[in-house]
Amino acid sequence: MTSLPHEFDSELDRRSVLDESAIEIDPTFPPETPDLEDETYEEDQLDLVERYALRRVAGLSTELTDITEVEYRRLRLERVVLVGVWTEGTVEDAENSLRELAALAETAGSQVLEGVIQRRDRPDPATYIGSGKAGELRDIVRATGADTVICDGELSPAQLIHLEDVVKVKVIDRTALILDIFAQHARSREGKAQVALAQMEYMLPRLRGWGESLSRQAGGRAGSNGGVGLRGPGETKIETDRRRIRQRMAKLRREIAEMKKARETKRQQRRRNEVPSVAIAGYTNAGKSSLLNRLTGAGALVENALFATLDPTVRRAETPGGRVFTLADTVGFVRHLPHQLVEAFRSTLEEVAGADLILHVVDGSHPDPEAQLATVREVFAEIGAQGIPEIVVINKADVADPLVIDRLRRREPHSVAVSARTGRGVDELLAAIERDLPRPSIEVEVLVPYAKGGLVSRVYDHGQVLEREDTLEGVRLRARVTRFLAGELEPYTLSRVE
Repeated sequence: MTSLPHEFDSELDRRSVLDESAIEIDPTFPPETPDLEDETYEEDQLDLVERYALRRVAGLSTELTDITEVEYRRLRLERVVLVGVWTEGTVEDAENSLRELAALAETAGSQVLEGVIQRRDRPDPATYIGSGKAGELRDIVRATGADTVICDGELSPAQLIHLEDVVKVKVIDRTALILDIFAQHARSREGKAQVALAQMEYMLPRLRGWGESLSRQAGGRAGSNGGVGLRGPGETKIETDRRRIRQRMAKLRREIAEMKKARETKRQQRRRNEVPSVAIAGYTNAGKSSLLNRLTGAGALVENALFATLDPTVRRAETPGGRVFTLADTVGFVRHLPHQLVEAFRSTLEEVAGADLILHVVDGSHPDPEAQLATVREVFAEIGAQGIPEIVVINKADVADPLVIDRLRRREPHSVAVSARTGRGVDELLAAIERDLPRPSIEVEVLVPYAKGGLVSRVYDHGQVLEREDTLEGVRLRARVTRFLAGELEPYTLSRVE
């Protein structure tokens, strides 16, 4: 496609920003030429004068050339057109947001045919892009043969209904798309319950009925005259649906609360042993699971897709100096992460809020890694994790631009560049983790009999040995240990310093 200027000006506001040579529609899509009555398909494609405010974004098509793949995808995948409203920032920011939406659509199982952006001060309250541009979007949908429109923002119920009425195909927004991906990828019982709760919270204000679905249900055996206390308008079908959804949401909240107790019990066991906890957090598809596998050999699912893993994975790890800690992989974040998901996954995100140290993973090969860092830190603030010590892990250093890595390291002094795929920089990361892990608070000097060798081993695992001497009576240690371990060493204590 032709390159376009990065800013709209007054001249562009009066004419098309897309010339005829920029039209690249695969002749195989749609399979049959649409019937446009008096106007031909070619004339429809060339008539772009009135589409001056819809800017196409290059590089969004996901059509395949292999015949087998194309036939398979035609049977399986929805064909979608993406539309975004550019209200602030640069055009690069708007295009990056739409490209991320394209990646989300592919992850959900869609084939992206076209992507357009409109410049507006704010989204139209009725149709998101305005009634005139909605009609132009309908023309693009007809020309490409798409069956779904995905909007890069959260639409109100009225906007969804009005835009669907114009384009005549299914319309969903960014929030519904992310919820759909979560529903596909949730594996554990808790994950499925959390996703179901988030979907119902999103669905509740968007329920609508057609025809008889809105009719009143009369009470009693005698219809609307059912006797004392049963007369009146009754309850509509949509009201019944809302009531049932609220009841189901209340049940899910109770189930998630029970699952939270089990998770909290495990967390308290680790706290009682005062094992330091490290949480891996960051933008989706930044390589968090790959890093967990590299550090612990956990065998977590690794896939080049957004939100490939949702359920947290906690594994035991060890620093080069022998200090034991737990490493937790958490759900990834994304810009405009739906509030329903933050609330539903709050028990899972507590792994981040309750950690002693956060490994904030960022994709060094991403076009805008600084935006990823800002987005994740917004979620940190929302869950109360902004005050926890943080190491920025610049992942994918083997394929990232060295200038970008240098820029990030200047911006984030407490950072490490690694490649989870090749292992580059992992030793430096482990050394940084060992340096930043909280130190045991109590210094003791003990003489442990040789028969209590297991206790000596625990001092090495959960404490910091400063001096060791093997004597005839046992092992003499000077070490810094946790309060819990200091209590077990009390019978063998020679001196103790708080």
